[in-house]
Amino acid sequence: MKTFNIFSKCTSASLSKTQRLKFKQAQSLGLFDAKWYQQQYGQKFASSADAFKDYLHKSRFSPVHPSPAFDGESYHRMYMDVFYDQQSPLFHYLKNGKQEGRHHVPLTPRWVPQSRMPLDTTLTEAASQLKMAVCLHVFYEDFIERFAQALNDMPIKVDVLLTLAEGVDESRARKRFEHHASVNRVETRHVPNRGRNFGPLLVEYGDVLKDYDLFCHLHSKKSLYSGREQTQWADYLTEYLLSDKSVVKRALNAFAADKTLGVYYPTTFWMMPSWVNHQTMNKGFMREWQQALGIDHISDFLSYPAGGMFWARPQALKGIADKSWTYDEFPEEPLPNDGSKLHALERILGARAEHLGYRQFFYHPSGGDFTVDQSYITASYHGTIEQHMPAIQAHQIISFDVFDTLVRREFTVPDYAKLKLGKWLVEQGVVSSAHAFVKLRNEAEFTLRKRAKFQGDIRIDAIYDELADVLKVSTDVAQGWMKREFELDLAMIQPKDEMVELFNHLSTAGHVLWVISDTYYTRDQVGLMLRKAGIAAAYRLMVSSEEGKRKDSGTMWAMVKEDLAREAGRRHLHIGDNVVADAQRPGDMGLATFHILHPMDKWRALGMPDVLTGEDALDEGQILKWGALVSQIGRNPFIGE
Repeated sequence: MKTFNIFSKCTSASLSKTQRLKFKQAQSLGLFDAKWYQQQYGQKFASSADAFKDYLHKSRFSPVHPSPAFDGESYHRMYMDVFYDQQSPLFHYLKNGKQEGRHHVPLTPRWVPQSRMPLDTTLTEAASQLKMAVCLHVFYEDFIERFAQALNDMPIKVDVLLTLAEGVDESRARKRFEHHASVNRVETRHVPNRGRNFGPLLVEYGDVLKDYDLFCHLHSKKSLYSGREQTQWADYLTEYLLSDKSVVKRALNAFAADKTLGVYYPTTFWMMPSWVNHQTMNKGFMREWQQALGIDHISDFLSYPAGGMFWARPQALKGIADKSWTYDEFPEEPLPNDGSKLHALERILGARAEHLGYRQFFYHPSGGDFTVDQSYITASYHGTIEQHMPAIQAHQIISFDVFDTLVRREFTVPDYAKLKLGKWLVEQGVVSSAHAFVKLRNEAEFTLRKRAKFQGDIRIDAIYDELADVLKVSTDVAQGWMKREFELDLAMIQPKDEMVELFNHLSTAGHVLWVISDTYYTRDQVGLMLRKAGIAAAYRLMVSSEEGKRKDSGTMWAMVKEDLAREAGRRHLHIGDNVVADAQRPGDMGLATFHILHPMDKWRALGMPDVLTGEDALDEGQILKWGALVSQIGRNPFIGE
C-alpha cells in the first residue's frame, strides 16, 4: 500500500548549492510537489529536499515525474540530447531548457495498469524469512562498486554469487562484498566469455539455486547511444531490482504472500523501441526452447525481462535453473545484436514460469504501481493516426509496406488463396487434397530459395514452373494455376482504410512516397492489389521478387540507403507491420521507422483468444470463423480508437 508522510523537516542540506536553487525554483513554479511525489511512489522521505534528491537521481534514467504539472518522460522524448546526457528532465528545464525556449507538458500517463497490487512498504515477517541469492555477472569491473552500492538498502541479508569475466579483479570483488552489511556470504567464479550473462549463472550456480527461496540475477550492461557510453538501461533495472528499498520490500512481500508469483521485474525500459516485447529474429531459437521445455504456443508479442535481469523462484524456472549446463551448450562469441539461443532464452523465461503455473508481476515506475497486467507490452500502439501525423510529416520521403500495412486479406491467413486453389485442383483430379497442394506449393517455393542459397528472392511464376516438374504438367498449365492463385488472393484483398487515406493524404501534402514489399508477386501484381485498395497517389514500387533483394535480410534496406544518399539529405521514414523486416532491420541500419500492429497482434493485444495458430492456421472452418473478425479488427492498426 502506498504511504504518505508529513515531512518532519524541510532542510535542503542534502542538496548541492545549485540543486537547492533549482529545488526552490521548482517549488515556486509548482513543478515539484514533494507530498504528491511521496504518495505517488510509495516512499517515505525525511524532508521535501530528500524527495527532490530522490527525483533528481531516478529521473536521469526512469520515467518518474516530479508533479502532475511536469511530464518527465515527455521532456526526455522531446529532447533526446537531455536523455543522452543523462540529465534529470526537470533539472535541465530549470537550468537551461526554460531559457532556451524548450517546452514541458503536464503529466499524461502513457499506460495505466488495469489492476494494481496493494503491497505494504514495511517488510513483512514472512518476507524477512526468505532465503535469497543475488547473482551478479561482472563483465565491466566498475560495476563491482555499482552493485555494492545497490545493495546498501537491501532490507534483509543475502548471499552474493559472483561470476567475473577475464580481467576482473577477484580480490577486489570479494573484499567489497565480504565486508558489506547486507551480505551473508560471497562466492566468486572466474568465467570464460561464453554464454553472456546466462551461461555463467547456469553453469556455475545452477546446482545451488534450488537451495534458495528467491534469486535475483543482474549483469553489468552498457549501451552506446550517439557514440557515448550509456548506463540508463542498467541503472533502471538495478534501481527497481535492488536499489529502491520501497520497491524491493513490496516485491519481496508479494513473493512471500502469494506462492503463485514466480518472476518479477520492472516493465520494459521506457526508451526501448515499441516492438521490443516481441520474439523478433528469435522465432527459430524460441521453437527449440519450446520443444525442449514442452511449452505450447507463444504469441509474437510477449512479456519477458528485457535485458535479462529479474527476481525469480527457482521452481518457476524448472528445466532451466535446475538443469546441469556446460559452456559448450551456449553459442560462441561474437554474437549478433539479436537472433541467438541466448536472446531466445531471455524471452522464454516468463513463458516457462507461466507454463508451470506461476505468474509474472511487474513494477511500473511511471505510476509507482505493482501489477500482473501484461498489456504494457503493446501500450505504445494506443492512440490515433492523427496523433502521430506531426512526426510522420516531418519526413520528406515516406515508404510503406504492403501486406497488413496498406492492404489486408479478408480472412487474414496468407495461405488461404493457396488452399482455395488446392480445393479446385482436387476437383480437377490433380492432387489428393487441398492441404497436400499447399504443402507442395510451399515446398516448391522453399526449394527455389534453397537452390538460390537464400540470396535475393524468387517470383511466383518460377514457383509454378517448379510445380510443373513436380506434378508432371506443362508449364502453360502450371502458369494457369499461378494466375488463379493470384486472382483468388486479389479477390480477398481489402484496404486498410485509415492507412490508405494516410498514404493518399501524404501525396497531396507533397511527400515523396515509396512502397516496399517482400513478396513473390510481381510488380504488376502488387500494383493491381494497391489499385484495388484505393491507392490513388503516385509512388515508387520496390518488390523483392523484381529487385532480387529482401527487407527481412537487410539487402533491400542497403539499396534504400544508397538511394537515399542521392536524395540531398531529405529525411526518410518507413511504415510497416513486420517487426523484423519493417522495424528491426532498417532500424539497425540507421533508418527511421514507424512500426504498426499486424492484425493478429492487435487481436491478441485486445485480449482475444489465440486463434489461427498451428494446425488451425490452415483449417478452413477456423479461417472462416475467425479470419474475417481478425482482419476487420486489424483494419486500423492502433489500439483504442
